[in-house]
Amino acid sequence: MSSKWPGKYIIGLTGNIATGKSVVRKMLEHLGAYGIDADALSHRAIARGAPGYQATLEVFGKWLLKKDGEIDRVKLGKLAFSDAEAMVRLEDIVHPLVSQAIDIMVKRSSQRVIVIEAIKLFESDLRNLCDTFWTVDVPEEVQIRRLIDRRSMSREEASQRIHFQSAQKQKISAAKVVIQNNGSFEETWKQVVKEWKKISPISDTVQAVVKPEDGQFVVARGRPRDSVAIAELVTRLSAGTHKMSQEDVMAAFGEKAFMLLQLGGRNVGVAGWQVENLVARTTEFYIDPVVNIEQGLKTLINEVERASVDLQCEASILYLPKPLAALQAAWKQLGYDARTPQSLGVQAWTDAAVESSQPNALLYFKQLRQDRVLRPI
Repeated sequence: MSSKWPGKYIIGLTGNIATGKSVVRKMLEHLGAYGIDADALSHRAIARGAPGYQATLEVFGKWLLKKDGEIDRVKLGKLAFSDAEAMVRLEDIVHPLVSQAIDIMVKRSSQRVIVIEAIKLFESDLRNLCDTFWTVDVPEEVQIRRLIDRRSMSREEASQRIHFQSAQKQKISAAKVVIQNNGSFEETWKQVVKEWKKISPISDTVQAVVKPEDGQFVVARGRPRDSVAIAELVTRLSAGTHKMSQEDVMAAFGEKAFMLLQLGGRNVGVAGWQVENLVARTTEFYIDPVVNIEQGLKTLINEVERASVDLQCEASILYLPKPLAALQAAWKQLGYDARTPQSLGVQAWTDAAVESSQPNALLYFKQLRQDRVLRPI
């Protein structure tokens, strides 16, 4: 157990860019760990209004600013990844702030196992705070292909980004666990479950919001084995506008969790939900119209919020199909307002809303907590 955080078991999760660290972190979260993305926190640390914002401008200049006053992370990244001295100066600003945020999050977490994802885990003080180290690995050509496909980099840019980082083989040699993430979701999932069983028992209980009596809704956390049922439910309840196959759902498990609304042992609703960078994002939210929709949505959203608060979320973002969004009185009672991404006021919240936007869906928003881990100093 960690000496800095008594009672906590800390997994340090690393691997070079595009190896799939976040997928493995999400799998560990499915199994009951509390996940922290140190790299996302570093982005937060230099957002407008955050404590690293002014310091970054003073060191690198206002030429980095975009029209909206935010620091252009693409420009900053190109500078830092092409100049070792610039990278060091940037890390001197960001790393202390990220360490402070991680300390806050670990101390107030209810989970025993904490997984901290950091690309520079072994180059930072985090190395001394972990009980074990996991490295996610794929062949370099897979990294390059992912960067080209997902981040629109040229092959030259992708190769430069990979080779600027410390050698992947060093991360592998320092790790107790190496997860190969070059195959299917199922193949990676089996590796993660095998290692998880060595440190924590797997809980597979149904989490109920209300006592499961006749005529009352319950909510269960969907598992990969439920992928066929989830795909059928989303496709049917969206009237085919959001078609999902079993393969789609399995792939989605690398990013999100699914909450299943049940009545009398039958699935009657679903929420596709994820927490990233302290923002809860619900991008699939459907309820069978044959049931009491307002009671069902309250039950389902209350469980989403309970789980979100347990993961220390600052805000909840919902993308709702128009029939559910039309129930304005129910959403107002639950504390949600129809919003636009640009009106949310905090850059991390706006980014989350833009990244999670769904076609033919309306954005509803609720702030879950007032305190933030990277408030201005």
